[in-house]
Amino acid sequence: MGSAAKWQIFAVISALELWDECGGGKLPHYTQGRKPGQYPPFDVLREVRKRRTAALKTPYNSSNTLPPPLPQTIGHPIFNLYDPFNLAKNMSEEKKANRLVAEINNGRLAMLGIFGFLSEGKIEGSVPVLKGVIPHYDGEVMQPFTDFSYFN
Repeated sequence: MGSAAKWQIFAVISALELWDECGGGKLPHYTQGRKPGQYPPFDVLREVRKRRTAALKTPYNSSNTLPPPLPQTIGHPIFNLYDPFNLAKNMSEEKKANRLVAEINNGRLAMLGIFGFLSEGKIEGSVPVLKGVIPHYDGEVMQPFTDFSYFN
């Protein structure tokens, strides 16, 4: 993996963490009463885009509050990470809670599945259902994480 790719991953994760720490400009910090697991929506970015688009329609002078932005738009639609199409806005709290539990369980099952495949690849027969389906892997499965540095 090249250093440019490492820095891209680092920048995106850092931006998402910063957005979470700031509460997206709308929510309190998670140590000050925000619901655990509630990630701030990107609605603020939509509002900024609307204001800047409106500012572009008027001629720029010193009385305008917003100068025209360098990139006129962000370049892609702005979707929230959870429920990007706002399908859950009319859902009851009970149904949302049930879906949250289902989402957590799906994540746990995915992790078990990944480690099942890794185990079968390294130790043949360790997962009887996958015996003969996954070829043996002689390499080090955790090799991508050895000698990992953003500065190499």
